[in-house]
Amino acid sequence: MYIVENYSVAVILTLITMLCWGSWANTQKLAAKTWRFELFYWDYVLGILLFSLLMGLTLGSSGAQGMGFIDNLRQAEWSSIGKALAGGVIFNLSNILVVAAIAIAGMAVAFPVGVGIALVLGVIVNYIGNPQGDAVLLFSGVTLVGIAIVLDAFAYREKAAQSQTVPAKGIIIAAIGGILMAVFYRFVAESMAKNLITPEAGLLTPYSAVFIFALGILVSNFLFNTILMKKPIEGEPVTYAQYFKGGIKEHITGIAGGTIWCIGMSLSILAAGKAGFAISYGLGQGATLIAALWGVFIWKEFKNSSRKVNVLLALMFVLFVAGLGLIILAGS
Repeated sequence: MYIVENYSVAVILTLITMLCWGSWANTQKLAAKTWRFELFYWDYVLGILLFSLLMGLTLGSSGAQGMGFIDNLRQAEWSSIGKALAGGVIFNLSNILVVAAIAIAGMAVAFPVGVGIALVLGVIVNYIGNPQGDAVLLFSGVTLVGIAIVLDAFAYREKAAQSQTVPAKGIIIAAIGGILMAVFYRFVAESMAKNLITPEAGLLTPYSAVFIFALGILVSNFLFNTILMKKPIEGEPVTYAQYFKGGIKEHITGIAGGTIWCIGMSLSILAAGKAGFAISYGLGQGATLIAALWGVFIWKEFKNSSRKVNVLLALMFVLFVAGLGLIILAGS
């Protein structure tokens, strides 16, 4: 199987993760014109599962090093499988909660709260589990990225000229979603072998861990998304019959979204073997920067903004880049 053996390569992979995690939502934005989120999400989950399987059968099954994808699955112990499955279940619930919070409190509040908590707490959790890299540089970088996320929220609020009170319910849901999003990665990490060249018996390789993780998302989706379909956050309930009436374009868009996200997850887990789970996760969650770039330059969400908004955005980008630079240096 393919193994990352160079730190520079690991950093490049985590930056691609950041790009993927910050870009997949564009597919949902495109589909939203004709397709409800609850229906889109089924194809999104399917895309994650299909790509994880593809990675396992290709990069996870080639080369002389490590253990092949199928062989690794056959020897995996239930404790390892259970941890990767739990990671998928936790991620799925966290993802749905953050989406719910966005619907209640708005992107400007829910996204920074959810992702901000996920970034800071996630790095702490993963560093404790695998203390790799310079702690001072790592957490200094995380602090700068956290401040950048707050500035991003202020810019959105200023642009929207919001004067109404933000529902406390939305903030609470976003916080819970962020906490769950911070811990899912650690469950997947705990399921994996420490030595990828000669994996310890019973543990998973990055490829089989991501595949089992994807199965956890799929299985839990029959509970979480079914509830969401019957009791949607916004709009009328939707049915499975409506899903099967969807066109090829709608289904492909959702699968593309899941594929993009899973590319990021797969590369992040691969890079973690060399960069460490805290650094790999922290850089990946810099996806907020990518999402902001899409919003500013492609979707023109800040068109004709005030000088104050533009200053906040400029500071946000500078702090993000500086923070990500420190996180990269932490592992060099």
